[in-house]
Amino acid sequence: GEVRALAQSSAQAAGEIRRLISDSHAQMGQGVEKMQDAGRTIAEVVQAVAHVSDLMGAIGDASRDQASGIGQVDAALRDLDTVTQGNARQAEESAQAALGMSSNATILGRTLEVFRL
Repeated sequence: GEVRALAQSSAQAAGEIRRLISDSHAQMGQGVEKMQDAGRTIAEVVQAVAHVSDLMGAIGDASRDQASGIGQVDAALRDLDTVTQGNARQAEESAQAALGMSSNATILGRTLEVFRL
């Protein structure tokens, strides 16, 4: 009886070992799937980071272009201011010349009246 009891105990232990190995194998399969999912997720994150990096580069380029454009507008406005000031001076000079010509015309008119008399 004792050998039979040991044989049954050994058979039960072997069955338990097979079950544990089977469970372990199933858990390893699930672990592999989770690792593959994690790998795919990491690859997606890397792609997203690369895309964000590209966008940041494009934003930097656009900002530099905008700054250059603003500089050009500023230079054009300064040039326009210079031209406007020059025009204002010329208008003032023209007004003064017109006043002088008007005064000269008045004097000339009076002088001609003297000769007509």
